[in-house]
Amino acid sequence: MGLCLTALSAVTLAPGPAQAAGPEELQERGGYTAKIRRTEYGVPHIQAHDFGGLGYGYGYAFAQDNLCQLADHVVTLRGERSRYFGPAEASADDPHVANLASDTYFQGLNRSGTVQRLLEQPAPLGPTPELRRMVEGYAAGYNRYLRDTGVGKLPDPTCRGEEWVGPISATDLWTLMLDLNTAAGASAYKGPIGSAAPPGAAATTAAAAGASPAPRPARPAGEAADLGSNGWALGRDATRDGHGMLLANPHLKWAGSDRFYQVHLTVPGVLDVAGGSIYGTPMVEIGHSRDLAWTHTTSYADHASLYRLALAPGDPTGYLVDGRPEPMGRQSVPVTVRAADGTLSTVTATLYTSRYGPVLADGWSAEHAYTLRDANAGNLRSMNEWLAMGRARTLDQLKQAQRTYQGIPWTYTIATDAGGTAYFTDSSAVPHLTDEQRTGCTVEADELGTTLDGSTTACDWGSDPDALVPGVHGPARQPALTRTDYVANSNNGPYYTNADAPLTGIPAVYNGGSRLGPRAQLGLRMIDDRRTGADGLGGRGFTLPTLQATMLGDRVYTAELGRGDAVAMCRAHPVPTATDGTAVDVRAACDVLAAWDARADADSRGTVLWQAFQQALGRSGPPTWWRVPYDPAQPLTTPRGIDGENPAARRALADAVQWLSARGTPPDAPIGLVQRWAGIPLPGCSGGLGCFNVLTAGPQSGAGGATRPADLTTIPHGSGFMMAVEMTPRGPRSRTLLTYGESADPGSPHYTDQTRLFARKEWVTERFTEAEIKAAPGLLVTTLVR
Repeated sequence: MGLCLTALSAVTLAPGPAQAAGPEELQERGGYTAKIRRTEYGVPHIQAHDFGGLGYGYGYAFAQDNLCQLADHVVTLRGERSRYFGPAEASADDPHVANLASDTYFQGLNRSGTVQRLLEQPAPLGPTPELRRMVEGYAAGYNRYLRDTGVGKLPDPTCRGEEWVGPISATDLWTLMLDLNTAAGASAYKGPIGSAAPPGAAATTAAAAGASPAPRPARPAGEAADLGSNGWALGRDATRDGHGMLLANPHLKWAGSDRFYQVHLTVPGVLDVAGGSIYGTPMVEIGHSRDLAWTHTTSYADHASLYRLALAPGDPTGYLVDGRPEPMGRQSVPVTVRAADGTLSTVTATLYTSRYGPVLADGWSAEHAYTLRDANAGNLRSMNEWLAMGRARTLDQLKQAQRTYQGIPWTYTIATDAGGTAYFTDSSAVPHLTDEQRTGCTVEADELGTTLDGSTTACDWGSDPDALVPGVHGPARQPALTRTDYVANSNNGPYYTNADAPLTGIPAVYNGGSRLGPRAQLGLRMIDDRRTGADGLGGRGFTLPTLQATMLGDRVYTAELGRGDAVAMCRAHPVPTATDGTAVDVRAACDVLAAWDARADADSRGTVLWQAFQQALGRSGPPTWWRVPYDPAQPLTTPRGIDGENPAARRALADAVQWLSARGTPPDAPIGLVQRWAGIPLPGCSGGLGCFNVLTAGPQSGAGGATRPADLTTIPHGSGFMMAVEMTPRGPRSRTLLTYGESADPGSPHYTDQTRLFARKEWVTERFTEAEIKAAPGLLVTTLVR
């Protein structure tokens, strides 16, 4: 439920006798008390005297805004989508995975007892007592809001009155966290895991869902897309006042359960942290305390390994290791499914496992099968680590949290402090594979990764003595860099974390290559331009306003490197031939490119055409059309230029103009015409085009059936939670922007309020101190007591 802040008000919610109890007495009785203070744009500041109360207040506040989203996700986590929505449908989170395969995967996970075994372990492997209380309190707070409101009176029509909405448990939340941690491994393969069956067998889940296995495993849908984030930590030598500064800019989908929720969590004297929190998790994953700020970007290291099994002759469920046969493990999984007429029945599937992990449907033949080993399969430690990072006062304490819990699942960490020190590390869970193993054990490879030989123990993961769990690299081997100028990442490997100090000697499993994509190139160029004052923003060195302006400058780097050549080509060859042999008049497109500002502002005219052109170039085969090919000695500026005499380049421009014309989109259409959310024109473009402010909402060349500009729009993916923060000796100065707002309820005032700010390139001044919070106009205070 969205809360419109129009006047100072206070609400106390208490079930009778507990109202008179103090915090200490409530804690002894297992009760909860919390205060929720809502400032501008509905941002909740949760304050409690203990961690249980903190979780209680957070769960209640989150349910006010997004109960339907978490309720839907819990249905997925319980493996009950087929029961309520049918086996062949798919969720918004996993549109490529049929409900039956998803349910089989999660029912298998839940029945395996994995989560319960992890919870039975003491910290650091299992949750700390504080974290356990937060999770239990979060579930209780969510349930309190649902009980007080009633399913039939929920404000969001998405789930109002639906039978699949009900109370959640702490176990649901722990399962959610494990699923989040395995997003770069098992969770990404839930479709082929849940539909696996030996050749010739009745593949229950695949057949019921209308799926057919692929001839060999492909990387999960979306992995090749423009995933990831931008993250900068600016040290004292890069900022005008010598303070540490941080830019956080994660890129995730704008719909579903992977959104961020902005929150401020306080236990006085113990915890005071603000930032972005993934839906359903009770802590801040990207944020700042009074003395420290950090962010994450997607690590391009391996976090799981595909193994190809050599099957035993005549036995498709047995495989050979060092010449000796081993049987696959089997787990029977019953799933309740709803037929078209509403009747329920039970389908029983079988999940198969190897010594490495789950077996996949794809590529299972009489000779081979494929299996996955996930470095995060037993990782709930991440939540301990994020909570400890939120309590850290110094970079040394943050590093100690990483050494203690070793739980960051699949991201880099970028951090800074008020003293102006910048820090980068890939402390994520990375398989312990030597470079020699990756070379000698690789049996298949593509641009996204390798498949290893599962028939020999020589290809097993090793371990380090300082690793908390076996099979992964320990802290001493992890890439790290500490600087006083900057560290930065835009989902490139660690090599160019700082252009002046390349990180060398990195194991290949960390993806230590030196080549940069255009988004990463632009990020490093923008830092350098600001340090020298070459960006036209005035002076030298970053300030908070120039950091904000740089983030939303919406430069299109590929256009800066090649637009002039494209215009010259267009002038010299005004009627090139398209791929289908049609002669296409491109003179109007030539004028558009010549007049374009090479930006991706919502009203920029030329971005749509340039995107279609670049996509057509990408489909034209090997990139022989570069005027200056890639040169490792010029990593920030190559490849660049377009060879206008190359037939592939001329053909790509003709294809782009032809494609746009067929869809009724003029070449000078502003990007905001086809890139919208709730009717609001949006800036930004894909990282492949060299946009730092990543947003991909359309158009996508090759999308079938689009006949009008509005039809080209898809659900946005990209910039979600943004945070620009300056860490001063007097405390943090922070500006934030949650592009899709605090609530996914279309009826909430906080559904698109910040989207409109994003469209105007405006930010929210964060309220962090008590004085700032109390001074918020329209402050709304809710006190919860149970």
